[in-house]
Amino acid sequence: MSIDLEKARQRLDARRLELEELSAMSAESRATVMLDQQSAGRLSRMDSMQQQAMAAAQERRRKHDRGRIKMAERRLAAGDYGYCVECDAEIPDGRLAIDPMAEKCVACAS
Repeated sequence: MSIDLEKARQRLDARRLELEELSAMSAESRATVMLDQQSAGRLSRMDSMQQQAMAAAQERRRKHDRGRIKMAERRLAAGDYGYCVECDAEIPDGRLAIDPMAEKCVACAS
């Protein structure tokens, strides 16, 4: 196998750290929107609620990616990392560099 497993672990760790930092930074954006009738008009409240919803959606994507990282780590431990879960073909390192959690080759993913 031509995949550097240590580099793969480093990529997964770096992605996990990035996701954790983004989650921490956006925590305030996902908080409940307080509707203060005195300080903001109706459109400002609607805008705040829309921003909160978008931040919550981004957090759901980050949570999904954290799950994908755990699955990739399990494949690493089992010796299956870098192989397509559908056809068992080797996933090119370039694809894994872009998405270290990739579980399918390009042909099966499309």
